[in-house]
Amino acid sequence: MSYPNYPDALIARILRSVKTIAMVGASPNPSRPSYFAMKYLLDKGFKIVPINPGQDEILGQKVYPALSTVPGPIDMIDIFRNSEAALEVTKEAIANKNRLDAKILWMQLGVINEDAAKLAEQAGFTVIMNRCPKIEYGRLSGEIGWYGVNRRTIDNRKPHAFNKGGSLTRG
Repeated sequence: MSYPNYPDALIARILRSVKTIAMVGASPNPSRPSYFAMKYLLDKGFKIVPINPGQDEILGQKVYPALSTVPGPIDMIDIFRNSEAALEVTKEAIANKNRLDAKILWMQLGVINEDAAKLAEQAGFTVIMNRCPKIEYGRLSGEIGWYGVNRRTIDNRKPHAFNKGGSLTRG
């Protein structure tokens, strides 16, 4: 299984062009990654259409049980399910692609399904795997650069003021 390396220019172009995201696997549980990714993206001005059978509302947004029930149009389908489930979600995305006018199929961090990616690309989707739009937005905007993400080194210590020598001191 490969771990794709996407150019920053591609990720940035996608995040600049996308306005509406169908988030398959959105959760109402505040401790779930999909919840805070959804909250962050809503706060950044994206319209999020949560997909989760059995839920009515998440973060004030109407929840749909499946992609086939979303009125559309949407720009991107964000798969917040496991790698095995990505193929079925992809098949549903393809079946609804024209009606939804979706162009991007994004698989979340840790979600890699080569078969789903090939199928989606053959159907005309631009595919991103094993990335999180929340993290990528923050990284490319510089918003989370101080955490070390731009250096590819994760560091949870917030930088402090410059010292006399001009270098950054860390707490």
